[in-house]
Amino acid sequence: MRYVYIDGYNVINSWPELRKTKDHSLEGARNQLIDTVQEYAVYTGYKVFIVFDAHMVVGSIEKKEKIGNVIVVFTKDGETADSFIEKSVNNIGRKKDVLVVTSDSLEQQLAFQRGATRMSSIEFRFEINNLKNKIVLKTRKEYSTNRTWLEDVVDKETLEKLEKIRRNN
Repeated sequence: MRYVYIDGYNVINSWPELRKTKDHSLEGARNQLIDTVQEYAVYTGYKVFIVFDAHMVVGSIEKKEKIGNVIVVFTKDGETADSFIEKSVNNIGRKKDVLVVTSDSLEQQLAFQRGATRMSSIEFRFEINNLKNKIVLKTRKEYSTNRTWLEDVVDKETLEKLEKIRRNN
């Protein structure tokens, strides 16, 4: 099983559509990211953590919430998403398959040193978009192969009668 740790605000600030939403509603941007990542988690089967900084929120305690197949983490007061991810990766990075999604180059280096692979936020956006395209193509293919046509189940004489009725209307 692959574990994916995503620096939530880093991704929000890197993706144009999320940045635009953030300008009006930070909560809306977070929810949009969570929805997108849920599809990714379901399709890939990965265990995904989205980590949001709460280090600037005085008195904040760490909060984890499971939303679908995604675990959303808000760090505690004084803890950044980077430090939470580093700590988590340090505990499992060499034992498990771990991917860290961030565009922070220092965070990428630390993740790599702890045994994780790394992906920038923009690369992750491309991966998500490619995955969405695969889902659409697979759905279209399954729909078209499972589709039953009238011509396949009705005899020729009945088809001709139906055609006559259609033309008269």
